[in-house]
Order: sequence, then structure tokens, then C-alpha cells
Amino acid sequence: MCGIVAAVSSRNIVPVLVQGLQRLEYRGYDSCGVAVYADGLKRARSTSRVAELQSQVSNDKLEGTTGIAHTRWATHGAPAIHNAHPHFSHGTGQVSHQPGKIALVHNGIIENHEELRAALQAKGYVFDSQTDTEVIVHLVESLYDGDLFEALKSAVGQLHGAYAIAAFCKDEPHRVVGARAGSPLILGVGKADQENFLASDAMALAGVTDQIVYLEEGDLIDIQLGKYWILDKAQKAVQRDVKTVVAHSGAAELGPYRHYMQKEIFEQPGAIANTLEGVEGITPELFDGLGNHRPGEGAYRVFKNIDSVLILACGTSYYSGCTAKYWLESIAGISTQVEVASEYRYRTSVPNPRTLVVTITQSGETADTLAALRHAQSLGMTQTLTICNVATSAMVRECKLAYITRAGVEIGVASTKAFTAQLAGLFLLTLALAQSKGRLSDAEEAAHVKAMRHLPVALAAVLALEPQVIAWAEDFAKQENALFLGRGLHYPIALEGALKLKEISYIHAEAYPAGELKHGPLALVTSAMPVVAVAPNDSLLEKLKSNLQEVRARGGVLYVLADADTKLVSSEGLHVIRMPEHYGPLSPMLHVVPLQLLAYHTACARGTDVDKPRNLAKSVTVE
Repeated sequence: MCGIVAAVSSRNIVPVLVQGLQRLEYRGYDSCGVAVYADGLKRARSTSRVAELQSQVSNDKLEGTTGIAHTRWATHGAPAIHNAHPHFSHGTGQVSHQPGKIALVHNGIIENHEELRAALQAKGYVFDSQTDTEVIVHLVESLYDGDLFEALKSAVGQLHGAYAIAAFCKDEPHRVVGARAGSPLILGVGKADQENFLASDAMALAGVTDQIVYLEEGDLIDIQLGKYWILDKAQKAVQRDVKTVVAHSGAAELGPYRHYMQKEIFEQPGAIANTLEGVEGITPELFDGLGNHRPGEGAYRVFKNIDSVLILACGTSYYSGCTAKYWLESIAGISTQVEVASEYRYRTSVPNPRTLVVTITQSGETADTLAALRHAQSLGMTQTLTICNVATSAMVRECKLAYITRAGVEIGVASTKAFTAQLAGLFLLTLALAQSKGRLSDAEEAAHVKAMRHLPVALAAVLALEPQVIAWAEDFAKQENALFLGRGLHYPIALEGALKLKEISYIHAEAYPAGELKHGPLALVTSAMPVVAVAPNDSLLEKLKSNLQEVRARGGVLYVLADADTKLVSSEGLHVIRMPEHYGPLSPMLHVVPLQLLAYHTACARGTDVDKPRNLAKSVTVE
């Protein structure tokens, strides 16, 4: 979601701020802006892309040695210039075109903004936006008495909700202050000119500094030239570890591909190879992660003592969890529950301290999943593990155990390679738990590991089907609705296929277990309703064929992803793409790839913004 970059330097910092915003574009946004100290408060804002903001900055000759920048994904107030960050305070009784002392940017949501707004208006503060962020900047100014850090410290004590904040004051050049609670914020320790930085993502500072401090929940920070200090949530001075983080800016380069999503679909063989690198055999120690546990409480002991699994996730990660449920119960013999994180955290549930709580998240900063994890921990379920793509994320730090996928940076909002990497990590978890429970023989382990090592080759063969998928996409681009069908292990893959299509092509798509057709969805089937079916040659194939006949009998047009030996042949109203090989339990990782390609090429045919679909964001750091 929203991105923050801030800096204190002795050089013109505007190019660094704008470049940082460009590297945060993958998070999703609908406006952007930059503000600097230049004999007062100066800013530029845009509801277009960062490239347009860069042109505006250049035309206005905006320069400064202290500044903040932001990409905004609208929550409170429409995507409009007056709602774009950075926001300026105006002082009591001032009109909006007369900036006060303070410039501020904010990620997150302030839940009590309405009551704070009313109190500030009663004091004479003038608002010119609908954002909750403008409440913060006026609140900070109302508390300002010559020390911006003290003003922010007092202000955050009145805020309810989630926030990452960066602010500076025209009366205190060469100083930026920040705070975080529920939204990520990092410190970048500069290498030159005694400069220091704040950002919501280490990638924003790629090429500027690799010395990163990850701020903890409730931290306040003050950065100045050549120095910084941090207070924890108890407002005590603390030292946080400085880590060397190589955030490769090259990972965000598009190269020969038309879109990042296309690039990331084709990166999946490499992403899986990287995720499985070093896995020679199955052992619980694969999941010891950062070792956030006391001696004797690593994965080996945890796996021995748990009797069930609870998976918490959102969106695409939730569907990877749904797939893993089939694996965990059929292979490891462990009762598994999968919950949408935003629902689990607000409902009354029955806790079991012998449950392994598994969170799945690409970014490791997903607000609902983090909150669901903390809720589970508060109920006494302390055996926690995450499958995550970012080793330095809050989720990895807060879970006892972890498996870090190595999908690499994923820019496209619609997740592809992160999803298949999650499935790889979850299958390894299934095997490790099966081994711990005595349900995995040496021969079975060897067979599964061999199959996983072959995945990159198998995925490359599936990607070669792209021309056939493009032909399907030409048909789908003319439609406004679609149904996806799957059975058993492949039902979650149908769900993921429908999600991809709706996310980037804006075609309404739903997925059902194929056996549910006659219980309602069959009423929607006409020749104008394409029906996609995932048809591996498994124990449910004959049942699925019967469901497909139900569609054909109603004039529906079928698009089937079938294994070679399913004996399904293309004919009028039945379009079949044959998968290169049947892959047993790992089949979902192959069948999802044509569905990703179908969504991608359909979106291209319809002319949508594939990498930045409307109303969506990459890293969802608010509820």
C-alpha cells in the first residue's frame, strides 16, 4: 500500500526521494507527492504516476536537503490533489494556501480521526482534505512548542489505529521525526554526508544505503545529520540492530517483458528453484528460521508436540493455505483449519495450545494477518510459524518458526511467483510434519523430494503452453462473467484462477467445487458464460467429467486444463489444453500457471493496467 521515503542530508535530497517513490510503485497507489524544506515548506503533488511528479519537481526546480515523500492508496477521501500527501499544517485560523510549520506523511488508518478533527476545528484549525492524515499534522502542530520530536511523542499518545509517520518542521531544518504502530517503518543509516533516511520498505533505499534498522512496534525515531535516536513504546531510549540488507534495485527492472506480472509468471521456475535451494532431505530444522525461540524449542520439538494446524492468511495466500489443508490432512494426517485472517481475529473461537499457528504472507507486513497472529497468541496458542517471502519482515520477527521463500521481489499487484513459492514451502512443511508424526517413510520422502526438484523443469514445460492460452484469452476478453470449477486439491486453484481474472481484467469471475454446480451456479450457465475447469487425472476425474457434461447440456462453453491421459478431446463448445505431465500431489503448482497466463492475456486484450489494477494495492498494511 502507501509508501514513505524521508531524508535528512547536506545535499539536495529530492532526486533520492523521487527515486524511492519509483521503487515503491509496486505497492500500489493513486497519488504521490514530495515536500522539502527550502526557506519554508514547499511541495509537489500528483494524482498521476511518479514519473509525472518527477516532471513537476523538475519544472518547479524543487530542491531541499530535508524532505519527505509519499505514495497514497486512498482510504479516507477520494484520490485527489487536496487529499494527496504530504500534508501541511495551517495553524489556527489560517487558510489552506498558507502553510504552517509542519509537513507530514502517514501510512495506516487513524480510527479516532473524527473526534480529533472535531476537537481541532473547535480550536480554529482549518482542514482542506478528507484524510485522517491531516488530523495528525494539525494535532502535532497544536502540541508543538519548539521540539518536533516531543510534539510527535505527545500526538501519537492520542492516536488510535495503525500508523507509520514521518514529519519535519520548518523551524527545525535537518530534522525528521517518525513513529510506527501497525505499519512498517525502517531507518536507513546513510553512508555519506552524515545523512539518514526513513522509509516503509528497504527497496526504497536501494543504492542509497544498505544499513537498515527495522523499527519495532511503538517505536519513535528522530533523525538528524550524522545521528539518530529511538524510543520504544515505553518511551525509553533503545538501540536497535543495524542490519546489512541488499535490496537489489535491479530486481524491479522490467527487462524484455511487457509487464511485471508477465515477467513474474515466467520467473516461477527460478523462484521455485531458489525456494528449494539447499533442501536435500526433509527435516524440521528447515523451519527454524531466525531462531526466535528458546533453546530446545525449535521446530523439532514444536512439531512433536502439536496435534493440529491453524492457517491464517488473506487473498492469494489464503488460497495457498486452502491447498495446504488437503496436503496436511492426507499426507501428514493432521487436522487443519484455514481461516481468513480478517474474520478470525474478530470471532469467538476455541483455542488449542497444541495447535501450530501458520501464517502465510508475501510481504510479512499484512495488517490483518499480523493482527490475527497476535490474537491467536493472546489465546495461548504460542507455537507459531510463518511462510513468508521477506526475511526481515514483522511477521518473521514475531513468529517462533519460519520458512523463507525466495521468490524475489514481486512488483505486480496480482501475486504469481510468490503464490507458487508459498505452495512449495507449505508442501515441505507437510512433509516435515508427516515425518515428525511417523507418517513418512524414507522411500516416500525420497520420491517427494525428487518430484520437488523436478518442479522447475515441469513449470517451464507448462509455460510453453502460452500460445494456446492466448487463444483462450481472445474469447474471454469479450465476456463479462466466468465460472471456474475444480474438485478436491484443485478447488483452491480454481479459486485462485477466478481471483486473478477479476483482479486484473475486471471480469466478474467465481469459483465453485464442481459438485456444487447443480446446487445453484448452473442457473448462470449459458453460451455467454465461459466455464474453466481444472481436470487432473486423479480420483475425482470421472466425477468432474459428469459435472462438465452438465455444463455442455445447458449450452455452456468449456475451457478445460486436462492431463494428457484424461481422454478429453477438443470439440464444439469444449476447448482443451493438455498439461505436459501429471504431477500427483504437486499438480496444483502446475495447473495454476495457465490460469495466471489466462488472466494476464485477457487483461492485455482488454487494455487494463495489468500491474496496477484499479482500487488494489500490493502490500495491504491497513484493515
